Amino acid sequence: MTPIPTRSRPRVNAIATATPQCEVHHNYNDWAERQLSGSRGAAIFHRMMARSGIDQRFSVLSQDDGRIGFGSFYNAGASPGTAARMAHYAASAPDLAVEAIGKLPELSGITHMVTASCTGFMAPGLDQVVARRLGLPATVERLFLGFMGCYAGITALRTAAMIVRADPAARVLVLTVELCTLHMQDTDDLEQLLAMGQFADGAAAAVVSASGEGLALGEALSLTLNDAAELITWHVGDTGFAMHLSGAVPGRLVEQLEDPATLREIVGAAGAEAIDSWAIHPGGRSILDAVERALDLPDDALAHSREVLRTCGNMSSATVLFVLQRGMAQRPEHGVALAFGPGLAVEGLHYAWHDHAG
Repeated sequence: MTPIPTRSRPRVNAIATATPQCEVHHNYNDWAERQLSGSRGAAIFHRMMARSGIDQRFSVLSQDDGRIGFGSFYNAGASPGTAARMAHYAASAPDLAVEAIGKLPELSGITHMVTASCTGFMAPGLDQVVARRLGLPATVERLFLGFMGCYAGITALRTAAMIVRADPAARVLVLTVELCTLHMQDTDDLEQLLAMGQFADGAAAAVVSASGEGLALGEALSLTLNDAAELITWHVGDTGFAMHLSGAVPGRLVEQLEDPATLREIVGAAGAEAIDSWAIHPGGRSILDAVERALDLPDDALAHSREVLRTCGNMSSATVLFVLQRGMAQRPEHGVALAFGPGLAVEGLHYAWHDHAG
């Protein structure tokens, strides 16, 4: 891997994030344990969630007391249908998106907008609704990345970088919004309850351009693991979108990341020790442990990823931008971002701090 040339490279000038106000992690755990009441699965669930590395998660579903509205939304005699969940998405996703975007230091001159979300569908689209609420010019070119899953945050940044390379005058607004808690399922399946216990709601926004300081975006990588297509799936059903996250994912990632050819593709000939910043999508504590072990990383290499997991949970495509936001403050010389999703697929980007105007 050659060093990242930063002059005239597309760069992330700023990242801003937002989460809903309703903290739901412990309330969810209580609810899930009730689904397993009377079975040995309840004790296993309690033990696994205590080791999850998550202290809090947030949801757009709330009641007056600030706790998640399981009673009104999930236990009202029947599991809510997909239409009800999509209505909630259409009402809540734009608000969270605008909140995140509103924290960006500068929004003038936007020419393009790249939006990623896998937890809802609406028309007019989320990107169009948000663009109107922001008062962006009607000439802004929009692209929506839908239903890609957790790695779509990387794909959105890579797409923005491609636009800037093609048009150095472009100024791209990147938006990722996920309302994962809309898709909890009424189940007593232990693996499914553990998987749902990782996910949360959040939004992240970024500006990508060819000028100013920021994280210069370098070489991208894409990898689909063989014989792993069923390990992470995301199906549209009559009661929302059902996530399947197999417990075999961490082991499969270790197997693939330890492969010399894969390792060279990720870190280059200089090896992992040449990377001073890692932005790994925190799909769960076991995922981070697997990556750390496979790449033989120092104990603190994934500190930002672990902190985002602890304080926010897994917010699907938005999560890796939360991690990158923390890493920007360190102005890294050479970083690698990786995210994982359905397929089982890996998407990545190299980045480096650039502090010049050109």
